[in-house]
Amino acid sequence: MTVAVNRLVNGTIELTITIPWNDIKTTYEQVVEEFVKEVELPGFRKGKAPRKLVEEKLDKSKVYEEVLKQVVPKNYAEAIKQENLTPIVSPRIEVISFKENEVCQFRAQTCEKPQVSLGNYQETISKLKREKQTKIWVPGKDVKEEKPAELGLEEIIKVLLETSQVNLPTLLVEDEVNRMLARLIDQTQKLGLTVEQYLLAQGKTIEGLKAEYKDQAARNLALEFILEAIADNEKIQVSDEEIEKVIKSAKDTKEQEALRAQKYYLATILRRQKTLDRLAKPIV
Repeated sequence: MTVAVNRLVNGTIELTITIPWNDIKTTYEQVVEEFVKEVELPGFRKGKAPRKLVEEKLDKSKVYEEVLKQVVPKNYAEAIKQENLTPIVSPRIEVISFKENEVCQFRAQTCEKPQVSLGNYQETISKLKREKQTKIWVPGKDVKEEKPAELGLEEIIKVLLETSQVNLPTLLVEDEVNRMLARLIDQTQKLGLTVEQYLLAQGKTIEGLKAEYKDQAARNLALEFILEAIADNEKIQVSDEEIEKVIKSAKDTKEQEALRAQKYYLATILRRQKTLDRLAKPIV
């Protein structure tokens, strides 16, 4: 197997993977054998017809499709390991060429976690807190004391997005937009509507909705990576006790088990919240 890696300017990593026929031959033979077992020809019991005769009747496109289902994931995983890549999305696969007794070549597009450049978020947030501090009169004292100021969530998010830079891969944003569209389709179906009917009621077009979702996806993804970078920078961690506390707060056992099954995701959410809470904490 040979792998050619091309890093595109939009953050996409393109792998062109070429597999020699000798590496595929065994899988191909096994797939053909399975097809042969299922074929029925006149004058023969199922699976008992001569292989050569059966192969003449086989739909080679279906054979190739089944071989690719087995070969592509395996070789993609090996290519990722070989090139020391850490993808964060499922690959987009395009088969370039594949025929019996010839090399198999396919293209896989993926992306890794984007680079985050944290700006002067600490200084900007501190400045905003100082500006929001108010002086209050305390009985028995001649001098007014300053009341600590706490920033709102949207104020913090605005600062983080304005002071930090995230080079989001196009592939990552597109995947998130597709997830948002899939959720919309599911929601409209539950209401007994089509997406077209929903858009008409909202006075929107599909192009406008996609543009709206693209902006939302880019904002949400950027914020997630910024918060993760800040948490790493400020060594913010979530303990097992904190995770367990949230799980036990669930209303019933079924919900608790569902949360426990998504423990890693839960820890990620809690870490983001702890990061936001620390940034919002008033100056004392």
